[in-house]
Amino acid sequence: MKIKHENRFLPSYFIMYGLYAVIGPYLAIMVRGLGYSPLWIGILFGVYEGIGLTGPFVFGYWADKTGNYRYALTTAVLLPAFAIFPLITWVHPLLSALFLALMAFGLRGSITLIDALTTIQIGNTGNYGRIRVWGSFGFILFSLFFQWTPFLKLNSPTNISLWIVIISVASAVPFFVLPAFALKASVHSKNGEKPEEKMIPIFSFYVVGTFLIIFLGRFSIAALHTYFPLYMVEILKWDAVGLMFAIAALSEIPFFFMSFALIRRFGPVPLLALAAGGTCVRLLILAFLPFKGVIIFSQLLNSVTMGMFHPAFIYFIASIFPSGKRGRGMSVFMALGASLPLLIGNMAGGAVIEAYGYQSFFVIYAAVTGCAVLLYVIMRRVLVHPDSGKPGKPTPD
Repeated sequence: MKIKHENRFLPSYFIMYGLYAVIGPYLAIMVRGLGYSPLWIGILFGVYEGIGLTGPFVFGYWADKTGNYRYALTTAVLLPAFAIFPLITWVHPLLSALFLALMAFGLRGSITLIDALTTIQIGNTGNYGRIRVWGSFGFILFSLFFQWTPFLKLNSPTNISLWIVIISVASAVPFFVLPAFALKASVHSKNGEKPEEKMIPIFSFYVVGTFLIIFLGRFSIAALHTYFPLYMVEILKWDAVGLMFAIAALSEIPFFFMSFALIRRFGPVPLLALAAGGTCVRLLILAFLPFKGVIIFSQLLNSVTMGMFHPAFIYFIASIFPSGKRGRGMSVFMALGASLPLLIGNMAGGAVIEAYGYQSFFVIYAAVTGCAVLLYVIMRRVLVHPDSGKPGKPTPD
């Protein structure tokens, strides 16, 4: 049976986000178990996000230059497997920073590349959310597996590392078996010519303003990605990290399915601003309502903070860069719009927690991401999309 070209990437999303189900909830806990304080965790994860900036650049350039994503993707997904055991074997700040950097270099590069390749293959009218939702399925199933089985042990860095190796290697398998045409850096029309693509000017007010909304919104995500697991374990004494991340991922699935229609109806910018507002609410809940039932509700808001944010972010980037430059272009915006604010958020977060505690930390980060919503309100008054005449509304194909 012939497989639709976009469906070829479903196993990759499923397994690669399964790797996130280990690294996302448990990496900070693992590093804490190596003996590092919250301050040092902030510094190390700042390095982690900082080097994560460069991974997409290097792998995106490699893929665009060669015209083939196979080897760049394979190398990127295998780097965490090579770095994790040295990380837990040689415990020294400089070496820990180095091996965490290698993990981030590969992990950030691989996710950026698969998103870039997917948008190239499906074109501007393709439904990215329907494909990306398989990443959520993978994340949920792996998270629940690790939460409800005894196979992953929070107090064993070796055990956590082993699972990172297993899933990292499994992530590379699809890229060995996919046909060559599915991994090309550009697509062609029937007559062999590249289809003409209408792009949005990169230095327009629309693009710059949207980028700032993304940057401010992503800054505070560091609190939910890196420090929320520590907050769960150290402050709430609640061993349900995997379950909380699974609930968050489950909530985003309906919005991934609806994302294409929502983006076509409202445009990416309102959805990005709404995602920032959702992040603000989640952080305020953690600051003032630290009760289990309320925290579960806050995790359901991931439907907005991720389920709306990610497809809108990907669509926004794809509207700026043509397919032949998609790998590098997506790398730039992923790095500067996603990794850089997380770097700053991680490095500042450890110091804020050490000085003021978790409650003040969540309030401060909520205020930062609230600025993204304020910026959208300002943009809505003074800016319009260059083609449609409406704020953040994409031009119909």
